[in-house]
Parts: sequence; C-alpha cells; structure tokens
Amino acid sequence: MRNHEVKARQPLLDETGALREPGWSKSLVQEYDRNKIKAPKFRIKEWDYYLVMNDEFAGAFTLSDDGYIGLQSVSLLNFKEGWEHTETILNPFPMGKFHLPSTSEKGNITYKDRRLHMKFIVSDGKRQILCNFKNFFRGKPFSCKITLEQPKMDTMVIATPWKENKTAFYYNQKINCMPASGTMTFDGKTYEFSKEKDFGTLDWGRGVWTYDNRWYWGSGNTRVNGKSFGFNIGYGFGDTSAASENMLFYDGKAHKLDDVTFHIPKDDYMKPWNFTSSDGRFEMDFVPVLDRAARTSALIILTDQHQVFGRMSGRAVLDDGTVIEVKDLMCFAEDVHNRY
Repeated sequence: MRNHEVKARQPLLDETGALREPGWSKSLVQEYDRNKIKAPKFRIKEWDYYLVMNDEFAGAFTLSDDGYIGLQSVSLLNFKEGWEHTETILNPFPMGKFHLPSTSEKGNITYKDRRLHMKFIVSDGKRQILCNFKNFFRGKPFSCKITLEQPKMDTMVIATPWKENKTAFYYNQKINCMPASGTMTFDGKTYEFSKEKDFGTLDWGRGVWTYDNRWYWGSGNTRVNGKSFGFNIGYGFGDTSAASENMLFYDGKAHKLDDVTFHIPKDDYMKPWNFTSSDGRFEMDFVPVLDRAARTSALIILTDQHQVFGRMSGRAVLDDGTVIEVKDLMCFAEDVHNRY
C-alpha cells in the first residue's frame, strides 16, 4: 500500500536482516540494532547531520561512520555575502568504533582529533552542538555552541528497502522545526541564532546501502501565523513503493504528502527550479542563492553533490485542506550522486 504508516513498536530487521515492515512513521517506532545487520561491517552507514540556518547564514555539522570511511564535516554558509566553506576530515575503516547511538532520542556523540573536537549532546527536550575546529579556513579556527529545542512533535521516519538486495535498507529520521539559539564564531565575526525565528533540522540515518545511488532531498522551516511550519521532501533512494518521505509539519503535527518532483534546470543549478506534487499539495518555485557543490573521485569512491540554498515561494496544503502560503522561505534542495 502506498504511504503505509508503521504503528507497531518492533525490531527494525527480521532474522534474515531484511526490513520487517517498510513504510513511514512519525517517530522511531521500529528499533534499530546494528548487531542484527546481515551485511559486512564495511557496508554499514551511520550518521547524524545537523543543519542550523536563517535568512542570512547557516552551519552544517556531520558526524558519521560509513563503514570503510568516516566522514566528519563542518560547513559555514554566508548567504548575504554569497560564500561557503566546508572542511571534512576522513577516517579509514571506523566500522563501528565511533559507537553512534542506535536511536536519536538519547546518547551523545563525541569526536576528537588534532584539529576537530565536536560533540552532539541529547538531553530532555534539547540538543546541543559543540564544535572547535582548528585551521578551519585560511588558517583561522571555527567554533560554535548551539542549542536546539525539541518540543513534543511529530517527525518524519522512513524505512526503505532495496529490491536488488534484501539486506540493504535505509532507516532515516528527519526532525524539523527545532528552535535554534547560540552562536558560531569565525574570522572575528559572531553569527548568532535566535530561537524566535531560527531553526535547526536533524537528519539521522542508519543502514546498509547499495553501491550506486542518486537522491533528491529538500527541507525548510519557518513560522506561519505564529506557528512553526516545515517541510521534508525527497526521493530516488531505494524502493519507496511502500512510502515516500514527503511531509509537512505545522504546529508540531505531521501531514503526509504523496510524491513531489524536483524540476532542476539541466544546464545550471543556479537557475530557478520548481517543485510539483502528484496530489497538488506542494507547489513551489525556488530561486537559488548559493550552491554548496562538492565532488570527490578516488578509485571506487565517487560523490557528486549539489546542496542548493535558496528562497522558496508557493503553497502547501495540510491534511484538512488548510492552505499554507510561503514567500521567500530560505531553505535548501539537493541533488546528490554517490558511488561508495
């Protein structure tokens, strides 16, 4: 059944290492256990990715264990001045030694080497991002101390299989609309977040992927009529016949969408895009401001990514037919191709 909602609390995987019940849910009702995976350790991918942003700037923070490579990353984006810098540290063959938590709901992550010290701390109703990065850019350090508030609210969770490999799966949670406060500091400038208007998003992922994948993902948060409004859209990853990951969030409640299509200009990511939906509930125009492009090619590893930040305008329709109008909402949409 298309857009099948999983409601029963249960283990994520069965005895063969396959997903028990592909579909979507509003929280992590299916329980991830790394020990139940039936694929080689070097194929397991686990990560926590935070994006904290407002109209003028953003920070992105990744701690990950992707089996035969670890990828720890920090990005600083300045939309007003039109620049960004991403610094990434790679670790060979972590294969579980970072001990990433099996749930997003508890457990802290700490990473430390000679240049980077970063912590993700989870406590009741709050998340903290702490970072000190030596020689981040042009010999200058970057630091941050950011707090995200997480009130009781729905999230987007999807359990996705692959048709061609029964032990491959993707278990993913997106938490939108977390009010953000705190600061980022770089090159003598302090970037300050205000929880009245700024938000953070968590992309929490665990799974085993096939080798070659291309996906599309978009996300944004704002306030409409004094209430939090956010969206998560995406496709292209695995067998999504059971459910899409397209969802609206308004005042803490999730509103499930069907299919959303990204219409990206073939010759230039910085030309205007638009988004259409099969159910007519997400119709948007998108004017790019900044393309965070990155390409890595090394033997069997290829990543080609375009995370495009820009302003979205249009209409979204809630489950009860309420129309949410947005204008110049700063958000992002990405096109990513990975072989690894």
